Amino acid sequence: MTLSENTKEIPGTTLFDSRQAMKGYALNKMCYSFNSAANRDEFKRDEEAYCTKYALNAEQREAIRSRNVLGLIAAGGNVYYLAKFAGILGLDVQDLGALQTGMTKDQFKAKLLAQR
Repeated sequence: MTLSENTKEIPGTTLFDSRQAMKGYALNKMCYSFNSAANRDEFKRDEEAYCTKYALNAEQREAIRSRNVLGLIAAGGNVYYLAKFAGILGLDVQDLGALQTGMTKDQFKAKLLAQR
């Protein structure tokens, strides 16, 4: 049995596996670059040029332009790297979790607290 045969599907969830990692390599590399304030500033000055610098594909560029975090995950983005991009937008990891689950941020936080 292969790993993919042993993996359960979770409806509405994009599994970050080796295929997604390869698909999102350029996007995740770009998001990692946002650890540097100078790179964040460069991105803010000219997003298209910055996306070109990292060779993002059309799907990834559209998700960046539309601020579609779920689209970025579908395009191969890893939530830990996307958190760097989300920070530019004023979002935190709880905002991302809420988006992924279709909840408000307050609902997501309450769910987390209830599982203590």
